[in-house]
Amino acid sequence: MVNIARLGFLIPPGNPNTEGEVIKMARLEFSLHFTRMVAHGETGSLDGQDERNQTQIDHLPENIELLKLVKPAVIAMAHTASSYTLGKEGEAKLIQKLEDQYAVPFITAFGSVVKALNHLKVKKIAFGTPYSEQNTLRCKHLLEAYGFEIVSFGNLPGVKNIYDETTQRALELVRQVNSPAAQAIFVSGVGMPTIDILAQGEAETGKPVISSIAATMWNALQAAKVSSSIEQFGSLLSGKH
Repeated sequence: MVNIARLGFLIPPGNPNTEGEVIKMARLEFSLHFTRMVAHGETGSLDGQDERNQTQIDHLPENIELLKLVKPAVIAMAHTASSYTLGKEGEAKLIQKLEDQYAVPFITAFGSVVKALNHLKVKKIAFGTPYSEQNTLRCKHLLEAYGFEIVSFGNLPGVKNIYDETTQRALELVRQVNSPAAQAIFVSGVGMPTIDILAQGEAETGKPVISSIAATMWNALQAAKVSSSIEQFGSLLSGKH
């Protein structure tokens, strides 16, 4: 029997979309394992997002204790906005602390995006979010802290709950923020379904389009040392770049 890498994902409690998207990307070279994080209030709402983010961060040790029982090769926190709450230095300290404590590679959705953009060798970025204006600006400032130049950005209008958004709306967001000056487009937000529109977004814009969950899967495979080409969901996962 061949041992395959086990990829662990921490998912916000109210998120109905991410497991399905991750499972769509499954291949024979690895297995997928999930644990729900802890948050209270109306999950997916733009109101109270900071408080829910912090609750999830505070409860990470107990979530990791559960997920590490399956002996994963990597644990991924599939929630982009937690990084906006932590900031660059706070996230780096948290990752170091968790990896020292549990001896398992720990990656974040936003950290995966940064790694993916660097892998693509792009600096001029357009990005869009389904968040509030405040958290969209936090995304901008954090990307800039990592050395990227933001040439266009925006947030999706009319969002009531991130988890109610659709792939069509995600594609509209790509079109909304696209700019001739951008070398790549980033769609933030793991809770909004995105992977089915990445290839179309690339075909329309002529440039790489990555989303938080696509970058997280790509980075998880890198961390777990799994060589696997995942087609249909954009050039990053297919290995075109």
